[in-house]
Amino acid sequence: MPVIIDWRDVSIRLIWTVVAGLVIGFNRGEHGRPAGMRTTLLVCLAASISMIQANLLMNSVGKTSDSFVVLDLMRLPLGILSGMGFIGAGAIVRRENLVMGVTTAATLWFTTVMGLCFGGGQIGLGLASLGLGMATVWGLKYAEMAIRRDLRGTLTLMIQKDGPTEEDIRSTIAQDQCAIVSWGVAYRQSGNQREIRSDVTRRVFPRENRPPEFVSRFANWTGVEEVRWRPQGISTEHESGSSG
Repeated sequence: MPVIIDWRDVSIRLIWTVVAGLVIGFNRGEHGRPAGMRTTLLVCLAASISMIQANLLMNSVGKTSDSFVVLDLMRLPLGILSGMGFIGAGAIVRRENLVMGVTTAATLWFTTVMGLCFGGGQIGLGLASLGLGMATVWGLKYAEMAIRRDLRGTLTLMIQKDGPTEEDIRSTIAQDQCAIVSWGVAYRQSGNQREIRSDVTRRVFPRENRPPEFVSRFANWTGVEEVRWRPQGISTEHESGSSG
């Protein structure tokens, strides 16, 4: 970072800051994420301007060697970077077992560091960061969609006294390549009705948000009064009933 800069250097840094902030923000806004173009641009500009201001103050003179006050110019950009931690923490939301907003928080943090690069005059490093950042938010998204992952859901069954046994239910779940994580049984109406609640995991692609096939099978079984399937962390439920 040069000690003396002119307005041409400042303009170049601000132009690349705006371009980088808009490019990252466009991707986030296009997919309906909370941190869109305005948010990422403001974050990137704040970081860049703080570095430019620190750079302009580097040429300050007039203090004696025994002066009590020491001018630490790096405190300004470091304060911006630390403050982004609070904003990023506010973007993270936990809803039951689902954590949302982590990528948004990481994007804001990354955009701040990228703005510091442009504001400090490291244009090449900033452009390299922009390229790597876009490869991450755009390219890896498709790679993640092509990888199967374990998804967990909660199955709840209301069964009459003469309904299917627990072994029948367990074997049907296993037929769909699903694994039972937990299993609980509650008896109601003096033992005439059972409520079975089980956490089940299955390995599927991220876009496969339909309930497992055994959910519709259980709904058609004699003695099954109600079937509920709830993907963990998602507020909507798939419900079906049977007059069995």
